[in-house]
Amino acid sequence: MPNSVPAATVDAVPADATLLDVREQDEWDAGHAPTARHIPMGELVARLGELPADGEVYVICRSGGRSARVTQYLNGNGWDAVNVDGGMQAWAALGQPVVSETGLEPQVI
Repeated sequence: MPNSVPAATVDAVPADATLLDVREQDEWDAGHAPTARHIPMGELVARLGELPADGEVYVICRSGGRSARVTQYLNGNGWDAVNVDGGMQAWAALGQPVVSETGLEPQVI
């Protein structure tokens, strides 16, 4: 599977990209990219209509495992999806913006 999943490093994600965060609600609440769309992996099939039909979708999770599976699924169903290598851990480590829904300091959990 890893060889068949397109991937990009955090610094290669365009600023205006559609960024899809597939982590669980508590992970999202603790810290996420400010412009990301949140659809937990388990809700993806029911919410596919929320994704743009054209253009690339960059998929992110905590470290890259769940997002790789979602990327593979999306590409197999007509989307142009790219996995974000290293996930939100790499995103935060590179100093990209992270916001929280809890009122606390943002963190990647």
